Order: sequence, then C-alpha cells, then structure tokens
Amino acid sequence: MVKLRLKRCGRKAVYRIVAIDVRSRREGRDLQKVGFYDPINNQTYLNLPAILDFLKKGAQPTGTVHDISKKAGIFNEFSLNQTQLN
Repeated sequence: MVKLRLKRCGRKAVYRIVAIDVRSRREGRDLQKVGFYDPINNQTYLNLPAILDFLKKGAQPTGTVHDISKKAGIFNEFSLNQTQLN
C-alpha cells in the first residue's frame, strides 16, 4: 500500500510530500516526490497531476498531508475527475 506522507529535509522544519510504501521508514526511499511544504513561511507546492494519479491508484494521505491537500483543493479536483469517469 502506498501513502502520501511528509519527509523531512534540512535542519529546519521543511518537508517534501512524497509517495512512499507503507513499510518504509519516514526517511526511507520514496516512490516519487509530489510536493513541498514549509510550515515556517507557510509555502506549499503540490504536483497536482501526480497526486491525483496516486489517489486514483488507491494511495492514502496521512492526516497532515490530507489537511494540506484539502486547503489546496485537491479533493475537489479528485471528486470532479471521479464523477467524469463514471
């Protein structure tokens, strides 16, 4: 199973949003980098097509990634794509 989770990088609290296998540790090898999150400066970059692709394949976001994605409106896009497919 694949999860979308935060992976810490650097000394300060700066994170990459990555798609990673559940069995891997937090700093383990990721499948793909799909975003960036800086809570200090409140900056976020999300690769929408990649995140939507992983969500369609059944990836589960962690709580924090879910909140970040929700603010960006990814789940609105995801539900729109799902209704168009059906």
